[in-house]
Amino acid sequence: MPKMTFIERDGSRREVDAPNGLSVLEIAHKHGVDIEGACEGSLACSTCHVIVDPDWSEKLADATEDEEDMLDLAFGLERTSRLGCQIVMSDALDGLVVKLPAGSRNMMAG
Repeated sequence: MPKMTFIERDGSRREVDAPNGLSVLEIAHKHGVDIEGACEGSLACSTCHVIVDPDWSEKLADATEDEEDMLDLAFGLERTSRLGCQIVMSDALDGLVVKLPAGSRNMMAG
């Protein structure tokens, strides 16, 4: 089974099983990683913002225009920022490393 690594907000690394076909957001929730995902993966928020390790960034499909629009709202945006709900695991992504940003901004709250 493919694996991936989350770098938590405190800098600790957590390697987890990452079944093919699940999104990074779903994998995070399955393993209790602290990613919100307020819209449950419907591309209506940016709370599942992750920063993809630069070595992996080029291996991902390009972000859609809708994803880019939501990323514009994300807190702490970096060049390799993506939405966890839009990265779907496959054998090609075995070993993927993503870092959690320092914080998130939930536009859906309130």
